[in-house]
Amino acid sequence: MSLVDAAQRAELTEAFSHIPVIDLSDVSSMDLAVRKGLADAIRDACMNVGFFYVANHGIPETTITGVLAATKEYFSLPLEQKMELENKNTPNFKGYNPVKSSRNDPLSDGDMHEGFEFGWEELEANGYQGAEKDGAMAGANVWPREPAGFRDAALAYYHAAVGLGKRLFPLFAAALDLPETYFDDKTKNSAALMRVLHYPPQTGPVDDRLVGIGAHTDWECFTILWQEPGIQALQVLNKQEQWVDAPPLPGTLVINLGDQFARWTNDVFKSTVHRAINRSGIRRYSIPLFFGTDYDVKLEPIPSCVSSNRPLKYEVVTAGDYVKSKLQATYGH
Repeated sequence: MSLVDAAQRAELTEAFSHIPVIDLSDVSSMDLAVRKGLADAIRDACMNVGFFYVANHGIPETTITGVLAATKEYFSLPLEQKMELENKNTPNFKGYNPVKSSRNDPLSDGDMHEGFEFGWEELEANGYQGAEKDGAMAGANVWPREPAGFRDAALAYYHAAVGLGKRLFPLFAAALDLPETYFDDKTKNSAALMRVLHYPPQTGPVDDRLVGIGAHTDWECFTILWQEPGIQALQVLNKQEQWVDAPPLPGTLVINLGDQFARWTNDVFKSTVHRAINRSGIRRYSIPLFFGTDYDVKLEPIPSCVSSNRPLKYEVVTAGDYVKSKLQATYGH
């Protein structure tokens, strides 16, 4: 069955009611049939849901606890100290954003979270090397003075998550009936942005205009999300306009597709609307890494995802221009 036919069949299936779990224990298997089985499971999730959990993902628990401890310490600092690196003062939106400074849902009153964002950087500081390829998103990271170990803990997790993303790309390629190396030349420079997020507890009446992060889709190829255990906040919208909970499952990460994959695949793969609402009564932390194609790559549709019955849906833009336009809209620049 062609990708277009499979996508059209998926659009006729019932709305999803849960998020599937995919075990990555065999992600590096030398057995082609085993990898094909994983790719088939990913294909089904990408066409029908746009979200899935991954178990046995390979990121050490010590790396996660390290970045979480540094994140909690950072967000406990006085606001004026964090505002020294406000992202509106950097051309590439890296740095700190305070509560309600972003508006992922244009109809909302602002997102009820604060965050800190950064991109690729070697663990051993050796200066910024990416200006030539990053185009519209060029520019170095900025780092807070405190806590002392924030940079190292954040980058340790960042590189572990980027490694996971690089292991996933061959499976996405196979799921699209492409050679496993198809995305290699499009992801040479690790155009991945990571955020650490703090959601203060919300009380009072539920109001869809004021939530942790408003209804939106992500902008890159896919997101690798760590959620704090025991706190339900993430919700995913199905085709019947129903919000489906995506609670943190022990030992798993959430993978969700973003707009770059939707554009590449002409919506064969779904970039699904989602939001986060922290009604737990306690602070919530999460860590998304947004893994995209290199910023100079054009988001041109894969030929097998376009047909007379499924014409081209999106204009062709570079990944860097697309991400920067979304950041400008979200932060009101």
